[in-house]
Amino acid sequence: MDHYTARKRNEYMEQEEDWDRDLLLDPAWEKQQRKTFTAWCNSHLRKAGTQIENIEEDFRNGLKLMLLLEVISGERLPRPDKGKMRFHKIANVNKALDFIASKGVKLVSIGAEEIVDGNLKMTLGMIWTIILRFAIQDISVEETSAKEGLLLWCQRKTAPYRNVNVQNFHTSWKDGLALCALIHRHRPDLIDYAKLRKDDPIGNLNTAFEVAEKYLDIPKMLDAEDIVNTPKPDEKAIMTYVSCFYHAFAGAEQAETAANRICKVLAVNQENEKLMEEYEKLASELLEWIRRTVPWLENRVGEPSMSAMQRKLEDFRDYRRLHKPPRVQEKCQLEINFNTLQTKLRLSHRPAFMPSEGKLVSDIANAWRGLEQAEKGYEDWLLSEIRRLQRLQHLAEKFQQKASLHEAWTRGKEEMLSQRDYETASLQEVRALLRRHEAFESDLAAHQDRVEHIAALAQELNELDYHEAASVNSRCQAICDQWDNLGTLTQKRRDALERMEKLLETIDQLQLEFARRAAPFNNWLDGAVEDLQDVWLVHSVEETQVRKLVPSRDQMLQEELTRQQVNERLRRQFAAQANAIGPWIQGKVEEVGRLAAGMAGSLEEQMAGLRQQEQNIINYKSNIDRLEGDHQLLQESLVFDNKHTVYSMEHIRVGWEQLLTSIARTINEVENQVLTRDAKGLSQEQLNEFRASFNHFDRKRNGMMEPDDFRACLISMGYDLVGVLQLCPRGEVEFARIMTMVDPNAAGVVTFQAFIDFMTRETAETDTAEQVVASFKILAGDKNYITAEELRRELPAEQAEYCIRRMAPYKGAGAPAGALDYVAFSSALYGESDL
Repeated sequence: MDHYTARKRNEYMEQEEDWDRDLLLDPAWEKQQRKTFTAWCNSHLRKAGTQIENIEEDFRNGLKLMLLLEVISGERLPRPDKGKMRFHKIANVNKALDFIASKGVKLVSIGAEEIVDGNLKMTLGMIWTIILRFAIQDISVEETSAKEGLLLWCQRKTAPYRNVNVQNFHTSWKDGLALCALIHRHRPDLIDYAKLRKDDPIGNLNTAFEVAEKYLDIPKMLDAEDIVNTPKPDEKAIMTYVSCFYHAFAGAEQAETAANRICKVLAVNQENEKLMEEYEKLASELLEWIRRTVPWLENRVGEPSMSAMQRKLEDFRDYRRLHKPPRVQEKCQLEINFNTLQTKLRLSHRPAFMPSEGKLVSDIANAWRGLEQAEKGYEDWLLSEIRRLQRLQHLAEKFQQKASLHEAWTRGKEEMLSQRDYETASLQEVRALLRRHEAFESDLAAHQDRVEHIAALAQELNELDYHEAASVNSRCQAICDQWDNLGTLTQKRRDALERMEKLLETIDQLQLEFARRAAPFNNWLDGAVEDLQDVWLVHSVEETQVRKLVPSRDQMLQEELTRQQVNERLRRQFAAQANAIGPWIQGKVEEVGRLAAGMAGSLEEQMAGLRQQEQNIINYKSNIDRLEGDHQLLQESLVFDNKHTVYSMEHIRVGWEQLLTSIARTINEVENQVLTRDAKGLSQEQLNEFRASFNHFDRKRNGMMEPDDFRACLISMGYDLVGVLQLCPRGEVEFARIMTMVDPNAAGVVTFQAFIDFMTRETAETDTAEQVVASFKILAGDKNYITAEELRRELPAEQAEYCIRRMAPYKGAGAPAGALDYVAFSSALYGESDL
């Protein structure tokens, strides 16, 4: 019995020994105790061929009291004094009381004189002390003792019965159904429980008393009328009588122990199966989410407009900030659940859990890597596409601007070149028209670069897959066609002007003679023509347009300067935060790594420190959110470079996820160490020794030992296993066997948890399949099969139904219909899961 149980027993004993010594006995209770205690004493004294009639008189000389103690203890007491004087009687009673005290019972206010004097209250108190010590104290159910153990036994035995609810040792027994249920549970052949009525307590009690006396050798210790008519029957009397049933059915306690063992084993398997189901469910949901998300990330079909692509970018931002973080936590929790489950399976000597096909931790890790690759590719594509659309928008605006300027310049030019004004012009007018035409040709040649630039812009817009390329091409073609037409019209007008000039020169020659005679007039005419020509050559419209464009250009440049200044301010604002957050995250990751490698103090202290670190990290999340907001402003402003920091938002996100995963894994490692410690009874000193040895040989400081380091660690700890310490074929084979235990997935490393499990693998007391088979055999009455009825009778409802659902039909000869195979079921409990 452990220290805690012993202390609780002593506390209970001290409490029960304080048996109303300062109060008068209730008359009804006194009557019940007198009858019950007398019958109980006689049930033992008859084994010695005697009995008592009057409990306070027949124990006065101490002789029958000593005889009673010898019968119930099986030990010899000192020889009694044979005299009949008072002091002889006191001496004999003292010998009895001394014997009781030698059994660890503390007698309070009970002296030999009071017993010799026939004090009823003291005598009843003494007998109760004897009953408590020899009939009740050693009753233990699930580490409870005495009264609590007896009560728990009664509750378990009567739990399946209707109208029975045992909560105490007084009112719960007044209707007699609880006593009848106890008898029926162990001897269903003695009582037909289905015919009992709750409204017939006298009949029920008398039935129980008569059956117990006739078939179970339990004397009638109570009166049905006294129990029914007393508001609260005497607790000690009821306990004394009920304890007789416990001892009468002591043989059935073997079945109780077997049932308890089975319940514990089933509870372990049920908990493990629940964890397996949770893992499978969480893994399925996570893989399904990844399956749905990856095609979205791999869809690289661009949108025609910048606004549509920015909506895609906003959707991706929501994915990163809202949809992915919970999945990161699920993935981390999935790994934690898997590690915890495997630890529990190892501790209970169950085979390692093998998830369904495609749901291994490695499968999830691979799927997650695929997700992140798709995510990275999608983000790169998004930014590239936005840059392309940004350039397209710029090129399109530039094309529209230059096309508009060119179209404005060419407006009216075709009409001008198609004029036949030279037909009525003089030679000087024709020559003036020729000079104007030459000036136009020069201007036309100057505009050739603009037309080529417009065509080049159109070509680039086509190459970049501009969504309105058709409109651009149509406009560009119109400009080119117009340009060709202008060239043709220009050449035609030059030819016409030159012909007209020659014709007019001929005419002029003919008029020279006339001209010489009309010189004054000609001089005046030439001067007038010259004046007219000077005014005609001034390009006043173009000059006016240039003066108008200069202020507009200045305004555009000023707006662009303002925009770039805002962008620079956003860059610096993001960089200031990122340059603080990035090193903080890196520092925390390293700090958590150091904590994992060199944690000191008890596991509870380590856990408290890690929880505090986790809370600090969670509290820091607001800084990440603010940085996300600044990053969003940069993306909305189409700013994708930042010379002020080496930290991108992607770097910060990856680091943050790594930090959350790292602290969660470290906490889970400590939780698993607690499970291991509690299951295998390790001391903190042993755990510290294991940790120190592991850290010493963890060369890379990554929480894992490589095989050679593990071998060296075993040597340093003096691990005595033939062949491990020898580099010989036999030694290598043995070491390879050990590696399959500590590294079942052949990852080539040994984790700290696997190291602890290996070093303590033989220290834990664990149920085996053979023990469970033996327990079922007891419940089955030594049969090779068990029935559903037996399971429901011996096990709690949930465990019974669990067995019935999973047990296969028994196929042996001579079994009744519905017989179940408990052997195969027990083996399956320690075998591979069906999940």
